[in-house]
Amino acid sequence: MFATLAKYRHVFLVGLQSNLVYRWNFAVRGLFSLFHLVVVFTLWGAAFAGQTEIGGFDLRQTLTYFVILLPLNFMIGAFNEDYQVSEEIRNGLINQFLLKPVNYYAYRFSVFVAARLVSGVLVLLPLALAYPVLRDALVFPSDWGLRLAYGLPAMLMSALIQFTIAYCFGLLTFWFLEIQSFVILSMAVEVLLGGQMFPLDLMPTWLFELSHYLPYFYMMYFPAAIFTGRIDIASIGPGLAIQACWVIVLLVCAQALWSRGLRRHTAVGG
Repeated sequence: MFATLAKYRHVFLVGLQSNLVYRWNFAVRGLFSLFHLVVVFTLWGAAFAGQTEIGGFDLRQTLTYFVILLPLNFMIGAFNEDYQVSEEIRNGLINQFLLKPVNYYAYRFSVFVAARLVSGVLVLLPLALAYPVLRDALVFPSDWGLRLAYGLPAMLMSALIQFTIAYCFGLLTFWFLEIQSFVILSMAVEVLLGGQMFPLDLMPTWLFELSHYLPYFYMMYFPAAIFTGRIDIASIGPGLAIQACWVIVLLVCAQALWSRGLRRHTAVGG
């Protein structure tokens, strides 16, 4: 067991060193994300003009949601993992993992965690610089400590969900030469149903209730809603349970795609 952990720890460290080479790219991307916040503040400020609440939340609560969403996106979002898996399959680099005692999913997840650690830390720097300006426009729930305890496991499972979905799309390369159309469609659905375009609780009640049973609900909206108080404490436990179920379902799907894809890969290669 310890030998296995040491193996993926080494993969993580190599991934960390690799991503530190591009640290300025992440830093610049995080800096420019602040311009996205300017647009968000402007649009939602206009939306709240003449009214104090929308969907039961005031302007400060809504802006806080989007500010929290920014570092979450850099810390747990899957950016191009699907394309990386696809390229390794198409270029035959996947073969090296078939000859070594390395779990490909664990290998790619270790690299993913390293990349998100670098990008997550670097995006906090411009946010820290901007916080004195943003402070008066933000408001956080009083039970912040308890929400942090719930939010951290939600973030971990959210990262697993996002990475595993991207991983599964990458494995489609075993059957399709080009997966770009699948990835673009998935990204569009994620942005809409993951709460990145607007807080999901602003949707019609029936649609919001339905979204609780979809994996997209738990990708960005759920951890952001925990931290910002858009979900009450009593609802967090059941939400974590459903999120855990989606993690298991997606892991099973990933293993099934991997096993079936390898049979096809072997047949094509030999």
